[in-house]
Amino acid sequence: MAATRTRGSSFSRNVSTVTSQNSGLKHGPNGTTFLSSGIPDLDKILGGGYTLGSLVMIMEDAEAPHHMLLLRNFMSQGLIHKHPLLYASASRDPKGFLGTLPAPASAKEDKTRDLTNEKDLRIAWQYKKYFDPQLNISSNNESYLCCTGAQQDYCNDLDLRKPLDRHFYSGMNVGCVSIQDSPDLASLQDQCAKFLSQFSRNEANISSAGRIAIQSFCSPQCKFANMEWHMLSFIRSLKAMARSSNAVVLVSFPPSLLSPSCSKRLQHMADTLLSVRAIPDYTCFRRGQGNGKTPHWLPRHGWTS
Repeated sequence: MAATRTRGSSFSRNVSTVTSQNSGLKHGPNGTTFLSSGIPDLDKILGGGYTLGSLVMIMEDAEAPHHMLLLRNFMSQGLIHKHPLLYASASRDPKGFLGTLPAPASAKEDKTRDLTNEKDLRIAWQYKKYFDPQLNISSNNESYLCCTGAQQDYCNDLDLRKPLDRHFYSGMNVGCVSIQDSPDLASLQDQCAKFLSQFSRNEANISSAGRIAIQSFCSPQCKFANMEWHMLSFIRSLKAMARSSNAVVLVSFPPSLLSPSCSKRLQHMADTLLSVRAIPDYTCFRRGQGNGKTPHWLPRHGWTS
């Protein structure tokens, strides 16, 4: 008698992830490889982190600099794992920004933070119901192994009060570029192309991974701020280069300073789009107002993606 095969649904979620032997990389389903965002809760929301070879766009909030946290954690996590980094911003001295990157929290602080996490840290709490219990158990086991030193961290808990040790970013694998006085984006595009050429895509073996962080793209301090089609062309080219590499490109931009059409085009180009905004204290958001539903009270600051 022929043995019967159990057919699984093609829509079943594969939550098993295996940490790569390469530091800071994690293998996901269907051959996907992830880099950590540097924020454990955000990694969970994204299904493991930022996908290798992707373009991540962050919409800045004009009222609060929360995008800086995403940039700092992304950069710091990469430097901890010795991932080569290219950082560009509109400031005259972008190297000074490296001194503001957070350092990993100690094991004792990690334990204390875990105990108070559910009470004080309210990042995307509304997504918790979508998490698979097996994924949470796996994640907790990984965190335990990381704290005990039995396994290197995929994502560290970072302490914003402590600056990252200088030796992490004083090497040859860190490049800083100022785009304040650049008449156009040709120079930055050449530097990004040169950087990404070190991480050409090879599915059989990923020897290393790179990270590019561009802060406040389209900032008024840049001479090309009014050249919207030029900026769109740059992002389109950057996405194509990232897709053929083992790297992640993270770009933050202020949508309020762009025309609605340019802002929409930038959003549609992103592989991952994050919108970060401040939510006022004790503001009541009524969903389905008038139908008798209980209002939802949100904490001061929230993350949306």
